[in-house]
Amino acid sequence: MNAPALYDFAPVVRLMLLGIALALGPLAWVWLRNRRAMPAHRLHMLTLITLFLTFDLVLFGAFTRLTDSGLGCPDWPGCYGSVSPVGANLHIAAAQQAMPTGPVTFSKAWVEMIHRYLATGVGVLILVLACVSWLERRRLRVSLAWPLLTLFWVCLQGAFGALTVTMKLFPAIVSMHLLGAMVLLALLRVQSAGYALAERGRVRLVTLHGHLRTGLWLVFALVWLQIALGAWVSTNYAVLACTEFPTCQGSWWPPMDFSHGFALWRHLGVDAAGENIPFAALTAIHYVHRLSAYLVLTALGLMAWRLWQVPGMRSRAHWLLGLALWQLASGLSNVVLDWPMVAALAHTGGAAALVVVLTGALATTRSDPDPMSTSRFNISRLSRLP
Repeated sequence: MNAPALYDFAPVVRLMLLGIALALGPLAWVWLRNRRAMPAHRLHMLTLITLFLTFDLVLFGAFTRLTDSGLGCPDWPGCYGSVSPVGANLHIAAAQQAMPTGPVTFSKAWVEMIHRYLATGVGVLILVLACVSWLERRRLRVSLAWPLLTLFWVCLQGAFGALTVTMKLFPAIVSMHLLGAMVLLALLRVQSAGYALAERGRVRLVTLHGHLRTGLWLVFALVWLQIALGAWVSTNYAVLACTEFPTCQGSWWPPMDFSHGFALWRHLGVDAAGENIPFAALTAIHYVHRLSAYLVLTALGLMAWRLWQVPGMRSRAHWLLGLALWQLASGLSNVVLDWPMVAALAHTGGAAALVVVLTGALATTRSDPDPMSTSRFNISRLSRLP
């Protein structure tokens, strides 16, 4: 059979209808549970459930990648021009017969399409959030910037999702797709904080000493750097370049090829000239991520210790410390247990949870407006986010 066109928009309408059908469940749940509540509360609850489902989508996206299902349907947005693998039965059977262990199989096609269905449902929920925020903008006095930016971002994510397929799992594109999913989590978390403020009116926000909040931003940036490095490890399949800890290949500084390892614009497994990249390049990718992890885990531990001393921030301190330990355990399991599926998913989930917790900490705190104040930490009543 001829290779399918990379883009076939024939099933777009049916996919959109399926996304609407999937979104109706969470929408109905929010409405029934909060039908007598104020609009701000309903928006807050809808944002939280959308955040929860987006977190699940991130995990399922990791599962899609880890099971090598990213090309289970080699076209976009459907599967061989169909809305499901059922309609593409003959094409999938032919591809599987030609290459039984190849990228296209029935199981991989279903994994890939379920991921697309979930992404479409989340996109519908974000569209509803933007529309309702627009309708309630005067009554709630909330900024439309965040819901509109979130709507734009989920559309951009859809475009990157298409490119991951049509560009055959190009590492830079897949890495940006993963980072974009993390950005989506952060945007939704900021929205949930904003709706909570609108719901409660005058809300108690923790005021941090300027240096501590600066440190919180620094830890936030380090976590993003580590997620980017982790995405590069995953998309280049470099996890097993080092199968021991704390050394790598029996050395504290194994042979590494940084120029090939961190050449960003290249196809999977090859350099810009089309030659296979050396194993030392994969080692460099893995080991840089590991060295960076030492710095990030130390920073998270110190930040958790400092926040634990601040009234109103102890819960977040516990979360940061717990997630740091979770990432250490799951990251080690990836190495010493030969990248088991559960450990890899746990590691991705921990990174996503860190983004949510740190974004929440930044969205619900403010810098000390008086750096000469004798009080190191205090609580201020504010009606809106800083």
